[in-house]
Amino acid sequence: MISAGEFRNGVTIELDGGIYTIIDFQHVKPGKGAAFVRTTLRNLESGSILEKTFRPSEKMPRAHIERRDLQYMYNDGQLYYFMDTESFEQLEINASDVADTMTFVKENEMVKVLEHNGRIFGIEPPMFVELAITDTEPGFKGDTAQGVLKPATVETGTQIKVPLFVNIGDTVKIDTRTGEYLGRV
Repeated sequence: MISAGEFRNGVTIELDGGIYTIIDFQHVKPGKGAAFVRTTLRNLESGSILEKTFRPSEKMPRAHIERRDLQYMYNDGQLYYFMDTESFEQLEINASDVADTMTFVKENEMVKVLEHNGRIFGIEPPMFVELAITDTEPGFKGDTAQGVLKPATVETGTQIKVPLFVNIGDTVKIDTRTGEYLGRV
């Protein structure tokens, strides 16, 4: 159990049958009345954001999230297949549960599988990935305008925005949390 007065960013708690991580917290001591803790929580299963206030003495169970490193093998449209590289155990996860987090992950890449009480509820891809551009408009010599972006498709099939000088076949670095282009490799 953890009391609201001990909240810190990144702590995971169980609340109303869901698993939440604390994104932001603020201890508030008004001039009149009792102190309270204002929090911003993210539901780890659905990704929704919740703002909630607690009394500092309120206690709730701490959620212990197990993160396992697994290798992404392939997807057949309905299931994503992963393998534990130590035991060679294979794991199948419904595409509807993790499809949005797998947009920048290519085959044979390592990911972290999030598990709580034996139930898998999410995937953490690597923070940065390097992917090849498979389709984009050609850039023109002399196009040097700052901050102008064009759409491009990477090898996983996801569309991102890249600068005008990026061409088909270039390998680019992408931040998987935001989907932003970071540079050519």
